[in-house]
Amino acid sequence: MMILLVILHVIVCILLITLVLIQRGRGSGLVESFAGVESMFGTKTNAFLTRTTTVLSIVFFFTCLSLAIVAVRQSKSLLANVKPAATATSTAAAPAGQTAAVAQQTPKADQK
Repeated sequence: MMILLVILHVIVCILLITLVLIQRGRGSGLVESFAGVESMFGTKTNAFLTRTTTVLSIVFFFTCLSLAIVAVRQSKSLLANVKPAATATSTAAAPAGQTAAVAQQTPKADQK
């Protein structure tokens, strides 16, 4: 599910970037370089590009939300199954006979 959403998201991103660059803005945009793109749909080119940009931006928004929801549901702690190990300083400072006892004890920070 996550891979499908990522692929759809990347495709929508690329199409959205392309459409925004093709549209004629205040400074004539990138469409001046591609003379045939503007006459692609005749007089309706501007309306088509605007509607397509709107639809792609809505799809982009929903893929962003979907990816965030899926990521939260799949997230889990990376250290959930890891047991704390004894530190090297606590075992090195103890006398030779007490190293096993020190390694089994866990210090509690809550107690005073």
